[in-house]
Amino acid sequence: MARYTEAVCRQCRREGEKLFLKGPKCYSEKCAMNVRPFAPGQHGKGRKKSSEYGIQLRAKQRARRIYGVLETQFRNYFAEAERRPGQTGTNLLQLLETRLDNVVYRCGFALSRPEARQLVLHGHFTVNGKKVNIPSYALKAGDEVAIASRSLEKEKIKAILEATATHPAPKWIDLNKDARAAKVISIPTREEIDIPVDEQLIVELYSK
Repeated sequence: MARYTEAVCRQCRREGEKLFLKGPKCYSEKCAMNVRPFAPGQHGKGRKKSSEYGIQLRAKQRARRIYGVLETQFRNYFAEAERRPGQTGTNLLQLLETRLDNVVYRCGFALSRPEARQLVLHGHFTVNGKKVNIPSYALKAGDEVAIASRSLEKEKIKAILEATATHPAPKWIDLNKDARAAKVISIPTREEIDIPVDEQLIVELYSK
């Protein structure tokens, strides 16, 4: 399975903002955006003003990196968003938000989306009572995600749950902290998706 294997902090520096890809480290003084708040590379400090294309590209790269999706998969999501009725940009964000790894992160069952992806791959979660180890698994309204019973005894899972004890879930997810489970109430509206991306720029980029 293809995945990004380089230093993820470079992604935040390239986008010029925190993408919260390293969990607790992103909130500490060791965060790369605090230590080196400029783009990586030899000319990182002297980058010129972006063109219209550059601004659109950055919007697409920001969304792709926030959700941990590679280029081909992101294009496939965009193609699916175009086929669906409604606004393409909103459809795209809804497809990304309802990925299993993202919902796991939104529920506080992981400290970051990359960690959520890893935990899903290792089979620590069930969907409607069945084990699912596919991070990109598309959830629908009414689906229930839960931590597998055997995983609740693992120290890593216990540490995550302790660290996210006060973590609030978005309105479109009904989180039951006691049962270590959550139910997708509805597909999120654009107002309920709080990522710093202008999806219309992505639509314009792919429409060229």
